[in-house]
Amino acid sequence: MDKLLIQGGSVLSGEVAMSGAKNAALPILCASLLSADPLELVNVPQLNDISTMLRLLGDMGVGVANDGADGLTLDGRGLNNPVASYEMVKTMRASILVLGPLVARCGEARVSLPGGCAIGARPVDQHIKGLQAMGAEVTVEQGYVHAKASRLKGARICTDMVTVTGTENLMMAACLAEGETIIENAAREPEVVDLANCLISMGARISGAGTDIIRIQGVEKLHGARHSIMPDRIETGTYLCAAAVTGGNVRLTRTSAAYLDSVVDKLMDAGCDVVVERDAIRLSAPPRLKAVSLRTAPYPAFPTDMQAQFMAINCVADGVATIRETIFENRFMHVSELMRLGANIQIEGNNAIVRGADKLEGATVMATDLRASASLIIAGLVARGETLIDRIYHLDRGYERIEEKLASLGASVRRVR
Repeated sequence: MDKLLIQGGSVLSGEVAMSGAKNAALPILCASLLSADPLELVNVPQLNDISTMLRLLGDMGVGVANDGADGLTLDGRGLNNPVASYEMVKTMRASILVLGPLVARCGEARVSLPGGCAIGARPVDQHIKGLQAMGAEVTVEQGYVHAKASRLKGARICTDMVTVTGTENLMMAACLAEGETIIENAAREPEVVDLANCLISMGARISGAGTDIIRIQGVEKLHGARHSIMPDRIETGTYLCAAAVTGGNVRLTRTSAAYLDSVVDKLMDAGCDVVVERDAIRLSAPPRLKAVSLRTAPYPAFPTDMQAQFMAINCVADGVATIRETIFENRFMHVSELMRLGANIQIEGNNAIVRGADKLEGATVMATDLRASASLIIAGLVARGETLIDRIYHLDRGYERIEEKLASLGASVRRVR
């Protein structure tokens, strides 16, 4: 099993390009199920989660063709198997995103309950509730969600909680439903907007994406389109944190600060100088950061997917920070691993109190989930000596060529077995 070996102490500097957003690409790949015409995509990141989704779509009869380094064409004309088996979806929760499109186009879907990172309960009940409101007959048996509908009907759906994948699933299903669907308490994340823009380019009639009320007027069918995946805001934030913790000076290209206000604000509070360009971000960091407290919440507030990275920089910052996690109940699993490096962290319920240490020491640590992996890299970059990170298959689910990109900025990091 691959591991990542980091020699701490390097200051990151230089320029590196960011990849397309995983959390936008996954639902957009599923949008190919809604049409018999080709969907051309560019800026698709090369990640394990993307490969898993493509295999799943291929099993269903979707044609997949590579168009260069970051391009794909998906052809849904051969869709003939509306089943997502447990073997295909057990490693990736985003697999549930095929449910809505399959019911909308095929009239039936049988989708295994998903797996993925063990960072807390992420139930699919809101997906089921929404489809039932649209007239689907849904049962859950033997670990599978089985949904049927001759044609979905427009409905008013108010989710009990803000759910990104739930909003995406129901929005895709509503595109081919009869009449108008209104999703209230909808997720406002930029990735939801990117999916909506792709669907609109395919002929969907959607308004309100990016707000908490989305309206969809159903159409008879969708056509092919070409769409470019948005930049990955979480990858961007992770590299900004990596540069910040080392006192670095970097320029990240092919990205945007438009979706990163809360993250940029916290980096500036920590003492960093951040310059926003049209499609790039520059960051210069002081020799030592100031501790910054934060509270995670749905977009546009501070993202839960950046909590672990900021915990890592607070481990060596000047002062004491309180981190409050409100999204996932198990998202402090990286704390024990950071403490192996010498971090001073105290957990009180869903709060973590982090007291900045003068130094961290390299050690062998284990990644527990995708963003926890990133936090260990950030800590390893500033720790004295060698840090060996085990179980980095989590990283390959969400960060494209991370060791190569970090090395291009001057980090001493390599993949070992």
